[in-house]
Amino acid sequence: MQHLTLALDPGLHQALADLADATGRSPEDIALDAVRERLRAEEARVRETAERLAGAHTELLRRLGE
Repeated sequence: MQHLTLALDPGLHQALADLADATGRSPEDIALDAVRERLRAEEARVRETAERLAGAHTELLRRLGE
């Protein structure tokens, strides 16, 4: 596993610590879940855009593939 250091402003750091305390989880676990969720959302958005563009340019992509 690789490590990543994040610089959080004091308010965000406190909010993360408070959420961790309230849920009985570590701040690291909460942050990791947030990163995973954001990555899934961004990957889905990029995939949808790529599929839309591919559909809109099907003929051009076909010709380029020849």
